[in-house]
Amino acid sequence: MREITFKAIAITNEIDLNKIAINCGIPKKYTWEQPLILRGDILRSILHKDVNEAQQVLVFSFGSLVFINHSNFHEITGFLKYLQTFEPEIDLQQIESYTDDYRLQIGDTDTFELTDEYVVVPTYEDYYPDLISTVLAKSVALEKIEEQLGKIQDSLETMIDRLEKGKLRVGNKELAKTTAKIVRHEYNTLAYIMILDKPDITWTHSAASEFYDKMMEFFELNDRYKVLKSKTDILYHIMDGFSNISHSIRGLFVEWVIVILIVVEVILTLIDFAVRFA
Repeated sequence: MREITFKAIAITNEIDLNKIAINCGIPKKYTWEQPLILRGDILRSILHKDVNEAQQVLVFSFGSLVFINHSNFHEITGFLKYLQTFEPEIDLQQIESYTDDYRLQIGDTDTFELTDEYVVVPTYEDYYPDLISTVLAKSVALEKIEEQLGKIQDSLETMIDRLEKGKLRVGNKELAKTTAKIVRHEYNTLAYIMILDKPDITWTHSAASEFYDKMMEFFELNDRYKVLKSKTDILYHIMDGFSNISHSIRGLFVEWVIVILIVVEVILTLIDFAVRFA
């Protein structure tokens, strides 16, 4: 049975594919939905070693990479070091934080079998590697964002604890910073990973569309996206509550300041009268 291996890694939030393409001498302008596919002589020049024709690397604009038929860890780290020259914020210590390994097995069967470790198909189709890579890349990127959402929830929990203790005031800077994290999270999920978008070939090839839909369903990408979207909406609702409380407190504070100033002015007036007619 022929086998193709995949290793997907979510390493950052965004990768500029066009910078890499220019460096590799690829005369093409990439859009968000198109992965940059590196193989052959280009991949050899990056890794500084010989690679076979079955090996390739797919780079996605939303920060994920998929290594096809790369079992050597040094090859993966070597490529990431190359990528780091374009995206300095990449942390090589986080390579194994958001990753998934998968296999495509071809032949020795008349049926289609899909599991969490491999997919078995009767015959090979050219679109299989690209579609599998796309699903894996989106899956590990979602895993990364799911953890980031957890960190945002933790910070909100701290704010809620303070609220329960009667510490009602929340600074504008803190509110803005937390809101920005939520907006960034939603932007990364919706605009960059593009869970709801399908590869071009699925619109013209019914078998490719069916295969992609099965992979998407098995990895629960749509369901995970809906859960993240729902949690994000809840976070926005909580932030609105904090903002309303904060603004109410500030409004009450201003009102009290005005009252105090009026009282002070009345007292000063009375003192002035007393001095004049003493």
